[in-house]
Amino acid sequence: MSSGVTELDRVGKFQLVIFDADDTLRRTTTPGQPCPHRSGEWELIPGVRETLSQLPWDDPSGPRLGLASNQDQVAYGFLTSEMARRLLRDLALAATGLAPADAALQLCPHALDVQCDCRKPNPGMLLRIMEHYGVGPEETVFVGNDSSDCEAAQRAGVSFLWADKLFRR
Repeated sequence: MSSGVTELDRVGKFQLVIFDADDTLRRTTTPGQPCPHRSGEWELIPGVRETLSQLPWDDPSGPRLGLASNQDQVAYGFLTSEMARRLLRDLALAATGLAPADAALQLCPHALDVQCDCRKPNPGMLLRIMEHYGVGPEETVFVGNDSSDCEAAQRAGVSFLWADKLFRR
């Protein structure tokens, strides 16, 4: 017998919900690109807006929003860091109706072969978003679609939820 509690109900109990961007909330519409390089090259994945609109993002007692995204395409010169950040802000707005502060939009701009603390599965981006909001790991969930997302959550000490479970894909 089902308890009637959904993944969305569980997510709504956290003070901070951090999302991966690509293939979690958005997909690139340009064949062969792992992430968009400019506006018009991405779309929300079906069900994202409908699901996330059920959470009280603008309520002071509701969850805070963060995005953590590996963006190595910046290092390779396909887009600027400013454009990558703008695309993340546009994504947050499209998905939730909210445009969080820059500190809540973390991206790793480093090339794949560069050692850094931010490229997932390292937890740097998650830790910086939690620090921005003053929220601890036990009050944070990270939603993603890749094993590196899951590992980043483990390393940061936060809960993890697979995107396909939340968005019922």
